[in-house]
Amino acid sequence: MTNTPTQTTDSTPAQIEARVAAAHGATTTWAATPAAERALALAHMADVLNEHADELIDLAAEESHLTIGRLRGELVRTTFQLRYLGEYVAAGRHLDPVVDHADPDWPMGAPRPDLRRTHLPLGLVLNFAAGNFPFAFSIPGTDTASALAAGCPVVVKIHPGHPRLSIRIGDLMTTALHDAGAPDGVFGTIAGVDAGITALTDPRVRAATFTGSTRGGRALFDVASSRPDPIPFFGELGSVNPVFVTAAADRARGAEIAEQYVTSFTLGMGQFCTSPGLLIVPDGSATLAALERTTLPDPAPMLTASMRAGFDRAVGEVTALDGVNTLRCVDGDSELAAAVQLHRTTAARVVEAPETLLQECFGPSSVVVTYADPGELATLAAALPGQLTATVHGEESDIDDVHSLTDVLARKAGRVLWNQWPTGVSVTDAQHHGGPYPASTAIHTTSVGAKAIARFLRPITYQNFPARLLPPEVAGEQPG
Repeated sequence: MTNTPTQTTDSTPAQIEARVAAAHGATTTWAATPAAERALALAHMADVLNEHADELIDLAAEESHLTIGRLRGELVRTTFQLRYLGEYVAAGRHLDPVVDHADPDWPMGAPRPDLRRTHLPLGLVLNFAAGNFPFAFSIPGTDTASALAAGCPVVVKIHPGHPRLSIRIGDLMTTALHDAGAPDGVFGTIAGVDAGITALTDPRVRAATFTGSTRGGRALFDVASSRPDPIPFFGELGSVNPVFVTAAADRARGAEIAEQYVTSFTLGMGQFCTSPGLLIVPDGSATLAALERTTLPDPAPMLTASMRAGFDRAVGEVTALDGVNTLRCVDGDSELAAAVQLHRTTAARVVEAPETLLQECFGPSSVVVTYADPGELATLAAALPGQLTATVHGEESDIDDVHSLTDVLARKAGRVLWNQWPTGVSVTDAQHHGGPYPASTAIHTTSVGAKAIARFLRPITYQNFPARLLPPEVAGEQPG
C-alpha cells in the first residue's frame, strides 16, 4: 500500500526496482479484475480527490502558478474523466468483440474456422506526467486513468514542475485503490530523469505515454523503439494549431474573431498543447485591424523557469527571421512572467521558413499570417507538419470553396474545427487528441476520450476454442 517516493528527491535504483516490481506483480490480478470493479476503483479515486480538493488545488496553485479557478475546473475534468472511462469499460465497450462462426462454404476456397476476436490488457504502463495540466495530464490524468481502466498497472514518472502535489495525489490514489480492493502495487510513482529512463528500458514495462516537448518526447520515443523488445510509445509532442480565416468570415466578423483569438492563444499563458500559434487572414483584413487595436492580457507567470527559457528561445528564433515583425507586445516583469506578444508575417514567408514558423512556441505568443490569394491557403496547409488541431473560420457562402483546404487539413490534423476554437478538448467518445508526427508518435491513437483506452489493449483471436475456455464477451452465439 506504500507509494514511493515519499519525498521530492529523485528515486534511487532500489526504489525504482521496488515500484516496477510491485506494478508488474499486480499485472495478472488487475487484468483479471472485472471491468465493473475497476470502474468502482476509478470512481473511488475520483471521490477521494474531490474530498481533498481544497488542499490539492492550493498545492497546485503554489507549485504551478495557475489560478484557483483554472485548477478547480481542471480537477472537475479529471474526476469526471476517471468516472467516465470506468463506466466505458464497465459496459464492455472497450473490448470490441467480433465472432465469425465456422463456415464450410466460405468463398475464399477453403472453409472458415470459428474465429473470435477480443482484446487483452498490454501490461505495465509507464506514464511520463505532463507539466501544463497538474491534474488532467499528470498523476491522475488521462493516461493513468485510461491505462487503469484498460486493466493495466501504472507507474507514473513525476513531473518536476509540481512534485509535492504529485506525491500527495499519488499517496491518495494508492490508498483509494487499496481501499477499493485493487491489488497492491497497481499504481505508484517514481521521480527523476534517470528514473524515467531506467523504467522505460525495463523489460517489464510494456507501453509508455508522454505529453510534452517534441525534443524530449522524441528522445524517449527513440529509447522505447531501440529496446531489444520495442514497446509502444504514445507521445503527444508539438503542434502550432493553425487557424484559417476566409475573406467572407473576415468581412462578416473580423473583430469578433480577433477577440476570440486573443482569448484562445493566451489561455493559460499559451501553455495549452492546443493553443493556436498561427492565425491566417487575408491582406487588409478586419481581423488584423482589430488585433492592432486590441488590448492584450497582462503577463502572468509561466509554469516553470525552464518553460519560460524555452519560450524565450523559440520566440527569439521567430523574431530573428527577415519578414517577421512584432505587431503587439506586453512585456513580462519577472523571471516567470513572459511577454504576451503577437507577430506578423506572410504566407509566402511561412512556406519559405517552415522549420521555424511551423514549430510550436509553447507560451503566450502567436503569429498572424496574411495571404493575398485564397489559393495560398491550401499551399500553406500542405506545408504543415502533423497537427493536433486545425481550424477554419468561414461563412455559409464559403462551404463550396474550401473543400481543397479542409481536405488537406484533414490529412494533417487529428481534429479539424469549423468556427470554433481548439483550446477546449472535450472528454467524450468521439474525441481524437492526436495526429500525424510531431503531434503524436502514434497516429492511430488519442490521449483524450474513451478511445484513449484502446492504446493499452491488444487484439487476440481464439480459433476453434471451447466456449468454457473463451472470455465471456466472445463465448456466446452472437453473429459476427
